[in-house]
Amino acid sequence: MEVSKVLDAKGLACPMPIVKTKKAIGELESGQVLEVHTTDKGAKNDLTAWAKSGGHELLKHEEDNGILKFWIKKG
Repeated sequence: MEVSKVLDAKGLACPMPIVKTKKAIGELESGQVLEVHTTDKGAKNDLTAWAKSGGHELLKHEEDNGILKFWIKKG
């Protein structure tokens, strides 16, 4: 998977990871992939719902040592 941009949102509480993700994905072209790193446990539900409502595709997510990682393809 080719990642176009990596967003570091670690240490930020809701709603900041979503706010930053929205801004970052706005800078990408359609079809490009944004990788988001966050420590906010609520981000799993928030980013999943946000991507769906915005017409983007959540490709996958994983947890690595308490850091949640998401890959979102811009719609």
